[in-house]
Amino acid sequence: MIRSPLMNVMTAAAIKAGKALKRDFAEIPSLQVSKKGPGDFVSEADKRAENILYQELSRARPGYGFLMEERGVVEGPDKSHRFIIDPLDGTTNFLRGLPQFAISIGLERENEIVAGLVYNPVTEEMFVAEKGAGAFAMGPTSRDNYRLRVSQTRELSESVIGCGIPHALRGDHGLFLRELAGIMPRVAGVRRMGSAALDLVFVACGRFDAFWEHNLSPWDIAAGILLVREAGGLVSAVDGSPDIFAKRSVFAANATLAEPVRELLAVARG
Repeated sequence: MIRSPLMNVMTAAAIKAGKALKRDFAEIPSLQVSKKGPGDFVSEADKRAENILYQELSRARPGYGFLMEERGVVEGPDKSHRFIIDPLDGTTNFLRGLPQFAISIGLERENEIVAGLVYNPVTEEMFVAEKGAGAFAMGPTSRDNYRLRVSQTRELSESVIGCGIPHALRGDHGLFLRELAGIMPRVAGVRRMGSAALDLVFVACGRFDAFWEHNLSPWDIAAGILLVREAGGLVSAVDGSPDIFAKRSVFAANATLAEPVRELLAVARG
């Protein structure tokens, strides 16, 4: 289990922000909600959680910069370190009362993700990773604490694949439908859960065998990328590029299924 000073700081910040989210989740009807764009909602709960994360992490690491969903870029005197934060990944799930959302914190050092944390405050499942130290689950009981490993599934016909569906008026729906049509007949099942951070975690712990999604931002996936890699999986942009943030897409899978699933997606892109 990772017990470094850095991870202690990140877990403490996530737990504190998670308590606020959990309280707000119980009072969804009273939340003030505004629309940022089609299918993209922001709530007072989102802002509160981000403020907590920013305050806690900047106090513990005062020189670090930040990239956050709501505040955007906050420069720090230490140009080599930057926290990449999504205070509430799965906002639509949250606002609909679906307990499938998470806090995501990634730490970038010299443009490389070196630490990641994804935390679902409702289930109290927390997933952490540091570069070279492995990926782990941390939960409320001893049985919830274990090292993450990607699945050992070897056959496409036995695989369960996660995906993201473009929101209305945003993204290439035609491309997604072609990709889905190529994947569905070849696998045991396809799932759309509504939180890219947790979808990547599901690949890391073997609940999904692969996952793909387009039109993502760094804060959606920074932590999850490292979790998958430290659990033994492969991660790239959907087209295979290593420049995931620039391509704004992610593909993750176990080593055996990565190539065949990626090939099916490539056929759909033509």
